[in-house]
Amino acid sequence: MSVQKRNFAIMWFSIFLVSATMTMIMPFLSLYISTMGDFTAAYVQKWSGLVFGATFVSAFLMSPIWGRIADKYGYKPILIINGFGIAISVLLMGFVNSVEAFFVLRLFMGIVTGFIPTSLAFISSQTAKNVAGKTMGTLQMGSVSGTLFGPIIGGLLADTFGFQYTFMITATAVSIAALIVLFGIHEVRKERKAGDHEYSRKTVISGIFHHRLILNVLMITSLIQIGLFSIQPLLSLYVSQLTDSKEVALLAGITFSATGVGSLLFARTWGKLGDSIGYEKILSFLLILAFVFIIPQAFVSELWQLVILRFLFGIAAGGLIPITTALIRRESPIEVQGELMGYNTSFRFLGNIIGPMFGGFISGYIGISSVFFVTGSLFLIAFTIIYFARKKPRIDFEDVLIEEEEMQAKLL
Repeated sequence: MSVQKRNFAIMWFSIFLVSATMTMIMPFLSLYISTMGDFTAAYVQKWSGLVFGATFVSAFLMSPIWGRIADKYGYKPILIINGFGIAISVLLMGFVNSVEAFFVLRLFMGIVTGFIPTSLAFISSQTAKNVAGKTMGTLQMGSVSGTLFGPIIGGLLADTFGFQYTFMITATAVSIAALIVLFGIHEVRKERKAGDHEYSRKTVISGIFHHRLILNVLMITSLIQIGLFSIQPLLSLYVSQLTDSKEVALLAGITFSATGVGSLLFARTWGKLGDSIGYEKILSFLLILAFVFIIPQAFVSELWQLVILRFLFGIAAGGLIPITTALIRRESPIEVQGELMGYNTSFRFLGNIIGPMFGGFISGYIGISSVFFVTGSLFLIAFTIIYFARKKPRIDFEDVLIEEEEMQAKLL
């Protein structure tokens, strides 16, 4: 087995393990907050959004920095730091007794979070552009598989053993993933040659703003994440409104996992289609499909109806991350690929920040059902952006970087 294939297999399993353990706590996040005091439903909903999005605030700032470090020193050290950092943060979350302390820990975790985005960037750096969609789709299957089993396991553990033990198990599993990367990964780094460019951060940022397609893809990435994350912290509360069962955490986990099943079945397929007929075309189609399947979720009266619609929504959602990642991979020169992936991750985290808070505040004032309508409109906006971007002539990003570098040199 080649080094690249071995790395891919290890990262697939590590992503599966981290995704499974990290999503264990998602179904009962709002329920855990409820145990910390006698709070109103509106208070819990708002803090659920804030706590859920807190991690992504610091992660938003750190991702480009980690990406730039990765271009210079390699991805493996960052993966190890992220893995053990997440484990320590999650372990401490099981011992908090106030919403504020929980919020601070989630904020702190963002500094060292990003194991999965860094993994995507690592594998992408070793992947040919013409098969980036299939590779990212296959890697996404590891993340989706973990997301599929994690909520069910987490809900079952929470109902059986309590929240604290679930946090402890989660921290242990993330530590195992970090150890696997530490001892199993062999990073093949590209040797720098005398003529290779080393673009400044200012050049890269300026290049992004002057490259229409990359800028549009980053904007779409944020809109997608807002759409995906606006309802997630509230889903357990929505489930509790649709059932009289006492096992709400488990049922919420099943509802979470329904989206994962749809994504798992189609993630690789969407990536392969993107490789063959164009990423922009597939992305446009998926955004419309996501809109079609998310709006009816606001009208469900039974839990089984929500589960089916979440499954159908997952079919569309499963291709969004692989396709946008493949687009960035296609456009980015190898010298700045880690940094550009870092900015892509930052825009994803920006969506992760806005989404939960956005959903939390909307549901607190108007109701949970209204979140589905607003989310649907975001997918339509993203479709409009990619529709007009496709009509513009394609420009090589490396040419833009060189032009920006020359312009900055003239100003000095």
